[in-house]
Amino acid sequence: MEILNKKLLILPIFLCLLTSCIGELDFTGFIRSTDRIEDRYEKSMKWNETNPFKVIDVLQDNYQLLISSDLHIGKTKNYELFLERGLKPDITAMVFIGDIVTGKEEDYDSFNDLLPDFNIKPYFAITGNHELYFDGWKHFYRLFGSSIFYFSVKTPNEEDLYICLDSGSGTLGKSQMKWLKNLLESERNKYNNCVVFTHDNFFRDRNTESTNPPVNELLILVDLFEQYKVNMVIMGHDHKRAFNQLGNTEYIILDALRTDNPNASYMILKRTNLGYKHEFVKI
Repeated sequence: MEILNKKLLILPIFLCLLTSCIGELDFTGFIRSTDRIEDRYEKSMKWNETNPFKVIDVLQDNYQLLISSDLHIGKTKNYELFLERGLKPDITAMVFIGDIVTGKEEDYDSFNDLLPDFNIKPYFAITGNHELYFDGWKHFYRLFGSSIFYFSVKTPNEEDLYICLDSGSGTLGKSQMKWLKNLLESERNKYNNCVVFTHDNFFRDRNTESTNPPVNELLILVDLFEQYKVNMVIMGHDHKRAFNQLGNTEYIILDALRTDNPNASYMILKRTNLGYKHEFVKI
């Protein structure tokens, strides 16, 4: 009887929280994305047909990328500090690896309004699960187009490949997995280094029920990354920095950059003649 009473007590508390926070939370998106990965794949591929993949030319073999995850705009204080660093001449491009916003149109616009001109400072964004809440994918597509793409950085002597994946639904899906495998098979050997960006992380120090990746998919991905000598996989989602090494591939989870995170940081990825180094900058 005592257990039953506790359960009955939980229900009104939950309903109270739901109604008081209804403007801030999308509970359908918390459990599953309301936009399907196969639909986003098709739209992304159509976008890619008319928007060629970017090649960034640099004048030296050493260069740096600035990378952030989990900004969760609304508040823009940490985002503005990130942009201030990103606009420095030693940074080649900026990469945002998901949960930039909560899916609301006004938050997308707040993010986009502060971005520099792409030709002044290249930037790339991929979806996390929060980009899809509140029917947010349509706003992502309006502003950024494809959520599945790659770009490269070309130095005087070599060229490096950067693959950007859509894991906002917690799975890459059948079509995106096939696209990734074909890309690695046909293009990987043309590049010196290869780095993969994806929001949903593979290894967890903090468990969450939101968009967990299927184990069978992870096994395929880990095998692909080892087979095709992917140097590094950079992820977010768990809001807590972590490092893992499987074979020759390093897996890095970033801290959340959101303004209310006391451990907020971003990463500088440094490409040198000896490979990659990384540095975390705490805000």
